[in-house]
Amino acid sequence: MSLSLTINGTRHDITSDPDTPLVYVLRDELKLKGTKLGCGLEQCGACAVMVDGKVVLSCVTPVEVFDGKDITTIEGIAETEIGQRVQRAFIEETAAQCGYCTSGLVVAATALLSENPAPDSATTKAALTPHLCRCGSHPRVLSAIKRAAGT
Repeated sequence: MSLSLTINGTRHDITSDPDTPLVYVLRDELKLKGTKLGCGLEQCGACAVMVDGKVVLSCVTPVEVFDGKDITTIEGIAETEIGQRVQRAFIEETAAQCGYCTSGLVVAATALLSENPAPDSATTKAALTPHLCRCGSHPRVLSAIKRAAGT
């Protein structure tokens, strides 16, 4: 069975088993290593990607669910003006420490600002609820999102 995924604007015909979680296809078959496998239970957010503009955790859901969908990984985030602003803000606010959660947080922040260019604090925190940072950079992440929003 062949699946067709559009990832970062490029169509890929996938030959992996349809039950393989998307994160493994991204990392192993397509060599897109920016999406991280953290907990493997959709509880940490390191595996976040955007699917048709919405944040999706990719470590459990089978790749066949994404057939025909438009997927943006951290590697494709910089292709948009919002993604560039988010990445710059994360750097300027030193919002990454070890960096393991960073790609998922940047994806989530980009999706948030794409949908709501000026989110309030509660909306921002709600959007980041599924994302864990064990290093404790949450205040800097919130500052980065605020900076990227220009508020």
